[in-house]
Amino acid sequence: MANHVEGKVIIITGAAGGFGRLVAQKTAALGARVVVSDVNEAELAETVALIERSGGEAAGFVADVTDRSAMNELAKRAVGQFGAIDVMVNNAGVMPLAFFADHAEADEAWDRCIDINLKGVLHGISAVHDQMIEQGRGQIVNVSSIYGNYPVSGAGVYGATKAAVRFLSEALRQESQGRIKVTTIRPTGVPTTGLGAGVINPAAIGGVLGSGYQAFVEKMGALFGEDPPEALTDPEGMEYFALSPELLSDQIVFVIDQPWGVSISDLTVRASGDSYLI
Repeated sequence: MANHVEGKVIIITGAAGGFGRLVAQKTAALGARVVVSDVNEAELAETVALIERSGGEAAGFVADVTDRSAMNELAKRAVGQFGAIDVMVNNAGVMPLAFFADHAEADEAWDRCIDINLKGVLHGISAVHDQMIEQGRGQIVNVSSIYGNYPVSGAGVYGATKAAVRFLSEALRQESQGRIKVTTIRPTGVPTTGLGAGVINPAAIGGVLGSGYQAFVEKMGALFGEDPPEALTDPEGMEYFALSPELLSDQIVFVIDQPWGVSISDLTVRASGDSYLI
């Protein structure tokens, strides 16, 4: 099969770990020149080292997506080192689930959520837009969430930022047809990425599960217990319960690994047996 990743210059934010790092590794293995970015300098350096040890080409730049000037500098340095920006993956994000009654504990985390999940994506788009237009082609991949599909209790702020990513993406797609491809990725829950560490009130996840909340808790307990049931952990089985970062990253690579004339504009990725309602 044709390799449409080879030779592309790809910027990935939030690449110090999780599926950001995995996308960087996988695209580099296919021959992309990868520019990885994050605020965690030590883990970012590890991402670069992992790629280089495997024979790939990567450059790491510390940049905070909430800082517009830092994102502009990131894009400038990518062009300076590799001469182009073919793909921008706006992946950095946080997930401070909480009820509005939790505002005293959640206010600061919500502010940061808006800054990272919404403004960060906007800054990423703006940083690469003119370069892609000048090149005559490019692709922007924005990571949203199933939480952006519909409002649910416990995810008012987080869901709003992810719905906003969908709005930004679709407006950009309409404005940029024939010049910039735009892809929105909407993952289901991916419990091992570390996003859960940002949850303010664990009960807030109940809104996306409805009456399936108790069954979800029991399956999660089994999944992370000493002897996880094969039915829940086997991605070849229909009861596969919790999407792995590895499998989600494969789908992000898939939307990049397309001819320039083919645009996958919206992709929802779920575990076939998960419990999420939206």
